[in-house]
Amino acid sequence: MSQSTYTVEGMTCSHCVSSVTEEVGQIAGVQNVDVDLATGKVTVTSDTDLSIDDVRAAVTEACYQLAS
Repeated sequence: MSQSTYTVEGMTCSHCVSSVTEEVGQIAGVQNVDVDLATGKVTVTSDTDLSIDDVRAAVTEACYQLAS
C-alpha cells in the first residue's frame, strides 16, 4: 500500500469534495481518497505509487488544479 498527499486548489464546498473524490477514486489501484476541504489536502491510498500525471488529470477532470 502507498499513501500520497496532494494539495488541490479551488475547492469551496462539499460538491467540490465529491467531484475530486470521484475522479481521483477512478484511477487504477486507488483504494481510498480522503479530502480535507479546509486545507485542500487530498490523501490517496493506493495499491502502488501513483503517477502525478494521472492524479493531475483526474483533478483537472473534476475542474480543479493541483497546487504547484
